[in-house]
Amino acid sequence: MDTIYALSTGPSVAGVAVIRISGPRARDVANHFGFPLPKPRIAALRRLMDPLSRDFIDQALVLLFPGPHSFTGDDVIELQVHGSRAVTRWILQVLGSCDGFRPAEAGEFSRRAFLNGKMDLLDIEALADLLAAETRNQIILADQNRHNLRGVVDQWRETLIELRGLTEALIDFSDEDDVLQSFDSNLQQMIADLRIAVEQASQPNTAAEVVREGFRVALLGPPNAGKSSLLNALARRDVAIVSDIAGTTRDVLEVHLDLAGHSVILMDTAGIRETMDPLEREGISRTMRVAESADYRIWLQAVDLPVATEPEIHQADMMITTKGDQLDSDSKQLSTDGRLTVSVRTGEGINTLIERLSTVVAEAAWRSREGFSVVHERQRMALKAAARALREAETCDVDDLELRAEALRSASVALDRLIGRIEPDQVLDVVFSRFCIGK
Repeated sequence: MDTIYALSTGPSVAGVAVIRISGPRARDVANHFGFPLPKPRIAALRRLMDPLSRDFIDQALVLLFPGPHSFTGDDVIELQVHGSRAVTRWILQVLGSCDGFRPAEAGEFSRRAFLNGKMDLLDIEALADLLAAETRNQIILADQNRHNLRGVVDQWRETLIELRGLTEALIDFSDEDDVLQSFDSNLQQMIADLRIAVEQASQPNTAAEVVREGFRVALLGPPNAGKSSLLNALARRDVAIVSDIAGTTRDVLEVHLDLAGHSVILMDTAGIRETMDPLEREGISRTMRVAESADYRIWLQAVDLPVATEPEIHQADMMITTKGDQLDSDSKQLSTDGRLTVSVRTGEGINTLIERLSTVVAEAAWRSREGFSVVHERQRMALKAAARALREAETCDVDDLELRAEALRSASVALDRLIGRIEPDQVLDVVFSRFCIGK
């Protein structure tokens, strides 16, 4: 087995960079750079020297994690050096010249941890979600799912072991009809209860998807309603082109925001109106599709435009009046009809809009904390396979106990695949491809 190495921190300039080495020859790093190995799990300051020129490279904080008590299960060395590109490049070049060393592939450290029994696939996928998290709630969801899903799956596996044992016992008593009939109805009910629980878990959880993928908010309205201006104001930067010319926005423009720890995808759309321009009509068609798929729709009506009625295809969740700076206090009271009035120029209503959006997203995110959520398609497919096998076992009568036993075995295999005890290499390749180099 090769010894692998990688820069585990980002390649940009930073105060500290971490270089990780793992494998059977990891301890040889000390000889290559000319320093004594520190005691296990005790950080030590060491001077790194180029093995050929004997030039000083950097002063590093060195940590040794002996296998199997390490992240990967193999010996691991971590070099914490100054985050200079020149320093990290020099160290990586030295490691590349060492016999038996090679650069790590994406996710290879985590893959070795999995193969060495340090993590199961639920841990791996939760780690990938953690690394990809952009908000506080995405971190919470990743950790929550890992613990809750594993606990439920462990209970299901124990139940399956019991069901398989009872089925085998019934096979042994196949000549005694009174024993078969008294136990079989209870056994079928136990299988049905387990199947229902697995089927329910395999269904998509909209609240969890909102937390993981982001709460999608569509800004809708006629041309020149102020959608692009409001998008820029909420994003606090110039993202969309703002123009008085109607039909400027032709495509859907997305901006990712963090509202009080919640991931929000704000979508600027083409103005909705009747037009013969084929490009603008395509933009409006895309707007309609976005409106249908959005989690929340905000309809904008500018005070200087005729009142437009939003199409029934996307009934708005919130309606606001834009360009409020053009209204005096009396006309504002009369014309807004209870809507929130905002002005990008003066900032009026912007904070209130953000507060209302944050409340809506928080309510949607809170529902994701109930129980657990299956957010990976691989997990969902494993649960569906287990549910199918349980349904087959449920339909087997007392004369088909061997078929029931085989169906229960298939259900156990599906749950084992869920946590990674049995998984084809092709599936593992997909799972670990989500990781960056050095993790």
